Amino acid sequence: MSTRFWSPRIAALEPYVPGEQPRIANLVKLNTNENPYPPSPRAIDAIRRAAEQGLERYPDPESTALRETIAAHHGLESAQVFAGNGSDEVLAHAFFAFFQHAGEPLLMPDITYSFYRVYAQLYQIDCELQPVDEALRIDVDALAARARAGRCAGIVIANPNAPTGIGLPLERIEALLEANPERVVLVDEAYVDFGGRSAVPLIARHPNLLVVQTLSKSRSLAGLRVGFALGQSHLVDALQRVKNSFNSYPLDRLASAGAVAALEDEAWFTQTRDAVVDTREGLALQLEDLGFEVLPSEANFLFVRHPAHDAAALAAGLRTRAVLVRHFVQPRIAQYLRISVGTRDQCGVLVAALGDILAGA
Repeated sequence: MSTRFWSPRIAALEPYVPGEQPRIANLVKLNTNENPYPPSPRAIDAIRRAAEQGLERYPDPESTALRETIAAHHGLESAQVFAGNGSDEVLAHAFFAFFQHAGEPLLMPDITYSFYRVYAQLYQIDCELQPVDEALRIDVDALAARARAGRCAGIVIANPNAPTGIGLPLERIEALLEANPERVVLVDEAYVDFGGRSAVPLIARHPNLLVVQTLSKSRSLAGLRVGFALGQSHLVDALQRVKNSFNSYPLDRLASAGAVAALEDEAWFTQTRDAVVDTREGLALQLEDLGFEVLPSEANFLFVRHPAHDAAALAAGLRTRAVLVRHFVQPRIAQYLRISVGTRDQCGVLVAALGDILAGA
């Protein structure tokens, strides 16, 4: 493939590699942290109604109804909410808006969502990676010490972290905010609904806190691509400036309508979220019975390794049995598998397949 027409920066990029989306018969797909349950029926009805009216016109560029719904859900004002086309787009705008400070590196853990480094490369932001500790937990004290030691462009963490699923208590988040008061601390809460503690209550007293969430996971709307950021209004204003310099209409009518209805259906959310959490706890015990080491998870996935079996070989063996999990070829975690929590039946197929592989069947 010829690259002669590419800009130099594009040729140097190493894009994020998303989880595989194959078409395999009777597939048990546990590799991309999708919710195994469908979205709220109210969301589906709202999307149908929206499809029947108004598609010939542009959507509301400010996503007013959605932002008001999100604000009410979190006890904020709509001016404290930014909505975007999936949390990945929101993160991209945040990196552009807040972390481009010449000579100041962006701090993040070395084991975290790998898209962060892609954004940094795209925008030519220098990064400093702080190793997680031996238990693969984010080392808050080390990150805070590095922030205090010299100027940094900001701090980015996922809480619960990805791909480990390990969460941080709010007091540790606040320690990062206090160590870095002149720059933004971005907390990516893509998985927080499955057991983590949201940092949203800290927004009122920390003007440098930006919280990013998504409806892809706990609201089962990965196919709609709806994400949002929460923070004091001056941070939201900056994100709006970036958005309106890039794409004035990021959320379509269908996505906005479905998202509003999903957020309003608290009963469906609670029922499906609790089912995922209950299944996660049961799956963790079953995997431990098979000899796996299972990290404590506050997400809709488990991060596991088997001391006697190679992770890549396990992933390949599962694939031959039409079960997909995620394997990361990355230092320190190359012997781990990330397993999304499916339905009880899907997890039963996974455990049976692993049992066969471990037994040499």
